[in-house]
Amino acid sequence: MAPFVILIMCFISLAFVSYVHYASRQRRRGGHEKAAKLPPGSMGWPYIGETLQLYSQNPNVFFASRQKRYGEIFKTRLLGCPCVMLASPEAARFVLVTQSHLFKPTYPRSKERMIGPWALFFHQGDYHLRLRRLVQGPLGPYALRALVPDVEAAARSTLADWDGNVASTFHAMKRLSFDVGVATIFGGQLDERRKAELRQNYSVVEKGYNSFPNSFPGTLYYKAIQARRRLHGVLSEIMRERRARGELGSDLLGCLMQSRAPAGDGGAGALLTDEQVADNVIGVLFAAQDTTASALTWIVKYLHDNPKLLEAVGAEQAAIHHANHGGARPLTWAQTRSMALTHRVILESLRMASIISFTFREAVADVEYKGTRTHARTHTRYTRT
Repeated sequence: MAPFVILIMCFISLAFVSYVHYASRQRRRGGHEKAAKLPPGSMGWPYIGETLQLYSQNPNVFFASRQKRYGEIFKTRLLGCPCVMLASPEAARFVLVTQSHLFKPTYPRSKERMIGPWALFFHQGDYHLRLRRLVQGPLGPYALRALVPDVEAAARSTLADWDGNVASTFHAMKRLSFDVGVATIFGGQLDERRKAELRQNYSVVEKGYNSFPNSFPGTLYYKAIQARRRLHGVLSEIMRERRARGELGSDLLGCLMQSRAPAGDGGAGALLTDEQVADNVIGVLFAAQDTTASALTWIVKYLHDNPKLLEAVGAEQAAIHHANHGGARPLTWAQTRSMALTHRVILESLRMASIISFTFREAVADVEYKGTRTHARTHTRYTRT
């Protein structure tokens, strides 16, 4: 009985000390917050916040209802993180342009774990700049010239699957963008077995990415974490095979495998680890797939809504198809550059459509905006509702 009583007394003492510390900290902050208050809103339950409400309904409904109640700036707590939500073009310019030095890119820990902590968009500084330059090379215009046949083959395969069938445009475009992403990363050298393994496991990861981060066996999040580990295993095997052949390749994977950090003290810099390479490969796939598929879906939608424009774009494409003897000859890079009307349709669709509905940032210092204060280390999310 005595040990139990001692345990209870220790617990009460700890709770009392924690309360005193919290109260004193709030008093110290009080003087600073009279001029600028925290935004309106609800932080919900301790730690959990409003996470359950977010995952129990359409996210757009969740954010729209709070925006209607509290205005364009409101606070909440999601996935264990205090958040300030911003929903206006002026707020976007404040966070992403005029005061961008007060924020850094961030993601909830559960999502970072899914993609991989070494992915370039989780970092700043020298590592980020190194990876960004590295990725831009294999994704630049010169490198993409060689991939035109692979992109054309992926598009033909997508259209063939559509023939005579009713399909979700967005899901079909996700498959197309995945195939193009794989061709870009692996240079068209990946066999069908490996491609199927990547597709199957990536699909599971994608389904669990926006699920409630519950690690109990059987949940979407748990399955996604297991699939993420299998993805790492597949990529590790591909890297081992390339090293065994002595041909790392000039595609994105090869460039990542050969990249060295800047030399120091007269010696060669360190290579990226397999974990760093795998995280960035998965990061590129993730960053490209949904945004590209969303853009392509909007283009199809806008063309459907404008029959005359659809007819004109179809005529432009038909002329190129005819020049290639009805598709007997492959599409060339020069022909992709000659699609003037198609190019303008793409640019206008990107201008009109909301490709990314929200983005995350973390305040690196206390920030004041329109009479409200956001404390350092608070997650800031700009959303379009």
